[in-house]
Amino acid sequence: MTPAFTVGLLYPGFGAEDDFSTLEARLDGGVRLPLVHTSVGEDAHRVDALLDLGSHFRLADGAAALADHHCDSVMWACTSGSFVFGWDGASQQVNEVAQVLGVPVSSTSIAFANACHALGLTKLAVAASYPEDVARHFVEFLTKGGLEVVSMSSHGIDSAAEVARLEKNDVVAMVRGIDTSGADALLVPDTALHSLGWLGELESAAGLPVLTANQVTVWEGLHLLGPVAPLDRLGTLFAADRDAPNGTRRLSGERP
Repeated sequence: MTPAFTVGLLYPGFGAEDDFSTLEARLDGGVRLPLVHTSVGEDAHRVDALLDLGSHFRLADGAAALADHHCDSVMWACTSGSFVFGWDGASQQVNEVAQVLGVPVSSTSIAFANACHALGLTKLAVAASYPEDVARHFVEFLTKGGLEVVSMSSHGIDSAAEVARLEKNDVVAMVRGIDTSGADALLVPDTALHSLGWLGELESAAGLPVLTANQVTVWEGLHLLGPVAPLDRLGTLFAADRDAPNGTRRLSGERP
């Protein structure tokens, strides 16, 4: 079966990359998600380390490795390694990758803002794995993107490797532990955090839409190419694309 779309992923180091391969297998030919691991200097949730993580030479090397996959779009699948550059810097970051590959490119941080606007969400709670100073950069990024963060929790986890070891109960506890009163949705950043198999439980725990890093990364990669077809078990974001005409088809091969 010829896949409908190929969304390439530039993923920093190792962590929750199996989220994407598991989803690709479930979609059974509807989407290809080829993934290239970009290099990491120091696995640390510190601003200086994250600026290095998202530096042009690391992304350009990864982009070159993706070229053979003939991607329709590409995502820099990293939240902290994009939002630490600020709104303008994150835009420049993906534009530089797009110049290398000649296809539409975005990043996880930009995807969070675009997904919120697509769903009409403006007041947000953020449950962040990062130390507070790093999490504040995400809040500033969202604010620059025209969104309001009404509450934020920081869990002080110092590395992606530690985040990747969190299990479903840990992530559900993060979601339950934040005050969401006054919020339209709860955002859970960090692509090192597993989430694609747990979105139903997370939304039930929060009692409102939950957007996670790996979820918005896939959505944005598809949204760069046009209206996104509904997909089961991927939360409110994938329930229906607000820009899609009635009768938008499902991605071919989706398994129940």
